[in-house]
Amino acid sequence: MWRSFQTFLEKYEYFILPTTQLPPFDVNTPWPTEINGVHFTNYIDWMKSCWYISATGNPAASVPAGFTPEGLPVGLQIVGRDKQDFSVLQLAHAFEKASNFGRLRPNIAL
Repeated sequence: MWRSFQTFLEKYEYFILPTTQLPPFDVNTPWPTEINGVHFTNYIDWMKSCWYISATGNPAASVPAGFTPEGLPVGLQIVGRDKQDFSVLQLAHAFEKASNFGRLRPNIAL
């Protein structure tokens, strides 16, 4: 997996993806057991988009990316090349500045 991801990043400088596969869920739900017909048997499976990236060891930053129609927050994960942490932080900062999502609050928090 590591080698394949490094090869991908030789062509693309960044990999941008959702921070998680779904928006926040009810606090009384231990973990989502299914997303789009895919069943999960444990807590960590529902957040594969996070832990797959962590397993590569590449630098990553999550940034606010807006809200669902219901007002729940969603985020983007910016992943960079090996040892290019500062580059990832620069892009994350630029995205936050350009989008202004980090300054917005959902109606449910007002």
